[in-house]
Amino acid sequence: MVAKKPVVIVTRKLPDAIETRMRELFDARLNLDDRPMTKAELIEAVAKAEILVPTVTDRLDSSVLTRAGENLKLIANFGAGVDNIDVATARDRGITVTNTPGVLSEDTADMTMALILAVPRRLVEGSNVLHAGEFKGWSPTWMLGNRLYGKRLGIIGMGRIGQAVAKRAAAFGLQIHYHNRKPLPKPVEEVLEATYWESLDQMLARMDIVSVNCPHTPATFHLLSARRLKLMKPSAFIVNTARGEVIDENALARMLEAGDLAGAGLDVFENEPAVNPKLLKLPNVVLLPHMGSATIEGRLDMGEKVIINIKTFVDGHRPPDRVLPSML
Repeated sequence: MVAKKPVVIVTRKLPDAIETRMRELFDARLNLDDRPMTKAELIEAVAKAEILVPTVTDRLDSSVLTRAGENLKLIANFGAGVDNIDVATARDRGITVTNTPGVLSEDTADMTMALILAVPRRLVEGSNVLHAGEFKGWSPTWMLGNRLYGKRLGIIGMGRIGQAVAKRAAAFGLQIHYHNRKPLPKPVEEVLEATYWESLDQMLARMDIVSVNCPHTPATFHLLSARRLKLMKPSAFIVNTARGEVIDENALARMLEAGDLAGAGLDVFENEPAVNPKLLKLPNVVLLPHMGSATIEGRLDMGEKVIINIKTFVDGHRPPDRVLPSML
């Protein structure tokens, strides 16, 4: 007798190969038009599903999860972060939560490095001038940017992505500094030639470029507050490919507008998809639409991890990427 396939509700459109495999393995209900679910639709989904596959933009807070049906036993998040899920409430209701760590580190580090290059060297400004037909020829003093070689890069969050950024940045001659909840093991620190700062305040005051690569948790909300941003040198640049909520976006916009910071490269925003109008007007800011992990290979790897987590769970085993509240 063929075992009944579990009902798996997927909240957004995933790569075709992943959706096809899900249909083969599970009773998968797909979102073919890729329209984000409303809160009411998410409540309906958790009431019907045995397994839910949300993405990082689906807000599964306690008001949604407390409406979950008795059959919902697994939330297999399509994304490395789980700040969109109230993991503690899920645990209390006997719902396992998984994510997709590791597979996006290299892609996100590539995008971080692209912004580290783009902002000080004014790449987008130069491209815009050219496309506007305003290029009048080379001049010794025109479109001057800042050299990367020999500058100090301060990385906030030295997990997989932070370490991948450090390796790339070192190849460009940047001196690597970092702030983390705890220092890296000495052998890793030595390979990266990285200097640890227990005090984030002290590190910020000394860096030429700051890269945000930590997760968004209650402890990191507005980690870069107005007070901390003011510690940075006026000549410094800031790059964020992590989560917008880590930076006080209004304070950042004010400082960039006033010239208290030299520039910023942002792939994430505090109130996505809304972007602070001040940021949109500034020439010294490179803005991207949350595309740090947007590679074909990365999305396929994420989908495969989701499938492995679901299959392992359905087979009665502990899924490899289970998330616990203590991990956050």
